[in-house]
Amino acid sequence: MRAEMPKQYLPVAGRAMVAHTLQALGRVSRLTATLVVLSRDDDRFEANVPAFDGERGWIARCGGATRATSVANGLAELATRGASPGDWVLVHDAARCMVRAEWIDGLIDECLEDEVGGLLALPLTDTLKQAHDGRVGATIDRTGKWAAQTPQMFRLGMLQAALASAGAEVTDEASAIEALGHRPKLVPGALENFKLTWKEDFDMAERLLLRR
Repeated sequence: MRAEMPKQYLPVAGRAMVAHTLQALGRVSRLTATLVVLSRDDDRFEANVPAFDGERGWIARCGGATRATSVANGLAELATRGASPGDWVLVHDAARCMVRAEWIDGLIDECLEDEVGGLLALPLTDTLKQAHDGRVGATIDRTGKWAAQTPQMFRLGMLQAALASAGAEVTDEASAIEALGHRPKLVPGALENFKLTWKEDFDMAERLLLRR
């Protein structure tokens, strides 16, 4: 982003990106609480999300150098707050601020009775190219391929074991679960649930949020 602050605090439609994300999570009544995992030296959150508090709004400054470490630290924090190994946990990217409560509820409905859990994802529709020296090296078969989204929903104990086994470089929770030999459920998500990465993504998100 080449921004002067962490991108989760950049404004989108008049509010910090993370504020939109937390508003959507707050609308899911079945969530006992939402734990925000922050960098240890984060001094911006409370100013950007002043309404995030109370019994269902938890904060822990225990973030690590990688996503996997931050999630593992967050799971440990949940355990200290009374969560048990058998409890379901949903992990969500702050950068997916377009998420809707009904999509999260849909994921919960699909996974609640599942032995493993699952994630929101979208079947790929674009033709995929493998790059080589700035040119096309090969065309990759897109059949059966999905783009992973969040939330991703697994039981706390299983996810803790998976992350400990997979290591800090794993890029999402489902990958860690897969490494244990399990097969997470793919739950169709929405194109609008994209991760804000480039400046153009912020422009698109702002247009969509204002239209909502």
